[in-house]
Amino acid sequence: MKHAVVLLSGGLDSATTLAIARAQDYEVYALSFDYGQRHNQELKAAQRVAKSLAVKEHRIVKIDNQIFAGSALTDNLDVPKSRSEKEIGTGIPITYVPARNTIFLAHALAWAETIPAGHIFIGANAIDYSGYPDCRPEFIALFETVANIGTKAGIEGARIQIHAPLIEMSKADIVRKAVELDLDLSLTRSCYDPTPDGRACGKCDSCQLRLKGFREAGVKDPIRYARPVTP
Repeated sequence: MKHAVVLLSGGLDSATTLAIARAQDYEVYALSFDYGQRHNQELKAAQRVAKSLAVKEHRIVKIDNQIFAGSALTDNLDVPKSRSEKEIGTGIPITYVPARNTIFLAHALAWAETIPAGHIFIGANAIDYSGYPDCRPEFIALFETVANIGTKAGIEGARIQIHAPLIEMSKADIVRKAVELDLDLSLTRSCYDPTPDGRACGKCDSCQLRLKGFREAGVKDPIRYARPVTP
């Protein structure tokens, strides 16, 4: 059986990526991170998704958030709200967490060598996204190169592949793929600034991109929002 480490935040994209890996007959090891993110309710979502998709093992790794200062997701800064689609697609927003995907993939690589697993899946997307530089195809391709020249497995010929199956999909296509794979989308959480009782704000970039995807796919978003949202 093929083994894969899947980065699982608990959001729409990572959950769909996990469902894709399972559908491709990988034995899945899910990896999530507690890095002091203000939206840490996503970790509960990750646990729910991992359980529903019967992963082989799910680990939550704690990272000291002192190295992630300067982001609205980890620092005492306001999360941008109600930005236009043009604003969301321009520049790198304050919700960018420095080198986050590089750090997450490095942890996934270490675990993959340990298992051993020759495959790593990440839910990076470069179409309907917030402009993060570590979600682009060239980043994924170069990290795969690093993985294979900087590990014992790679040097000995056990090539490690980095899969980003959503990289060129719109949010609507991602929602459709999730529905096709019978993923329970009510288990997922995407909001950057949820209410204390777990409702999504509906106004942050992540909420707006999620809602856009559901709207364009013609699918009702099953999660709760803090205020009425446009269907």
